[in-house]
Amino acid sequence: MDMMDGEEFIDDLNYARSSIEKEFDIHDCDRPTQLGRGTQAHLGQFPVLDNEIAHSIKVRSKPSDMISRITRAKASTYVSTVKMLLGRESNYSGKGRFSSADCCHVLSRYVPVNGPWIIDKTESRAYTSQFSADGTFFITGFQDRNIRIYDVDNGWKVQKDIRAKNLSWTITDTSLSPDQRFLVYSSMSPIVHIVNVGTPGTLSIANVNEIHEELDFSGNADGGRRFSIFSVNFSSDGRKLVAGSNDHCLYIYDMEANKPTLRILAHEDDVNTVSFADESGNLIYSGSDDSFCKVWDMRCTLSGDRPSGVLVGHLEGITFLDSRRDGHYFISNGKDQTTKLWDIRKMASSIRRPSSLCSRRRKFSYSEWDYRWMDYPAHRKDVKHPNDQSVATYRGHSVLRTLIRCYFSPASSTGQKYIYTGSNDGCVYIYDVISGALVGKTAYHDTTVRDCSWHPHFPMLISSGWDGIVAGWEISERDQMNRKKSQHKK
Repeated sequence: MDMMDGEEFIDDLNYARSSIEKEFDIHDCDRPTQLGRGTQAHLGQFPVLDNEIAHSIKVRSKPSDMISRITRAKASTYVSTVKMLLGRESNYSGKGRFSSADCCHVLSRYVPVNGPWIIDKTESRAYTSQFSADGTFFITGFQDRNIRIYDVDNGWKVQKDIRAKNLSWTITDTSLSPDQRFLVYSSMSPIVHIVNVGTPGTLSIANVNEIHEELDFSGNADGGRRFSIFSVNFSSDGRKLVAGSNDHCLYIYDMEANKPTLRILAHEDDVNTVSFADESGNLIYSGSDDSFCKVWDMRCTLSGDRPSGVLVGHLEGITFLDSRRDGHYFISNGKDQTTKLWDIRKMASSIRRPSSLCSRRRKFSYSEWDYRWMDYPAHRKDVKHPNDQSVATYRGHSVLRTLIRCYFSPASSTGQKYIYTGSNDGCVYIYDVISGALVGKTAYHDTTVRDCSWHPHFPMLISSGWDGIVAGWEISERDQMNRKKSQHKK
């Protein structure tokens, strides 16, 4: 195909765009995000980030140079979806298709807050929910010992209905192996169970029709206290598990040796959340009720309990953390009602805790307030740690009643441009990483949304609530109508 010069292309592009907009009534293709009904963006005193993470997000979602130049788009603005499509059809990228950055540029301007459509409704609280790495499966763990794996590409049919073995209180966490063959699940118990999810048949009852193998983490546990595991994760190669527990320890479990190979007295209180930092499996992040985030290098921590670094900033306990998977950045949810963004290159080698803050925190946290049944006092919401090392702080959601989770939005579809989190008020909040603006908010659940998950490749968000409802959210009402039509045909 012969290439037009820039002026001819713009003339044809403007004509074509006008025709398409008239035909399909497209009016919002230049909008960077879509707010949910009744949602307002707010910046407050948030400092707009202009650092490495901001540059990385821009690079990941920047359209190809040729399309930007031909359409005369400024570096700081969006190229409309229509212009992007026409540019692709005219092969102005020189590749005949969108690059990954082009896809991010289109998809990242929309946030999935329209809906919901109901995936499942049960009589039990939903505690965990996550898409598989490729988005083909969705796993939800309920308090009544049921774990359901849904086939996303087959009308959300239940692929596997697992009845957990020896459940204590609730399913606290689940993790799917990288090859998607095995699922581990934990509860308020020293035993983590592993089940083969690739076997035929939908129902999986422990030791009745399938084996749920036990992985015992209690080798060195203090027998005087009930042992509970709050967080468990596979390494990227599937050879190790990392777990956090209420004995203040971090554990590494070797899957080939079938035993714990490392126990670290990591914190001064419950370890609520752990995560591998990147694909190497060498770095681990941990968060605790002692309010600290810590970094552990497995190449150095062969023995002893000294971390590679400590990050200070939360005033209350950490409920969850999520790695950006780049070995530098992660986010954490705290009981001080904030989400914080961290850069481990700013970590300290030891804990710096002012004596005045320490005494106030101990008196306040343990004598006066319990997040499980009390609201956070208004006079504490604007208090800042004097040694706060975080890069940014995001406020608006409610971290109460349970260990509410937060995440980066997917890299492949949004360039990790957003942070999203569950909330005690039954909503999911979506923040812009760079500006701190609240760009989206779902509203449906009657009570706490403990966990939520964004599809790794499509603008689809799933929220799981304590009302027993698993709900789906997409970018437009038209998506909802098309989904209903498709399900009706099936």
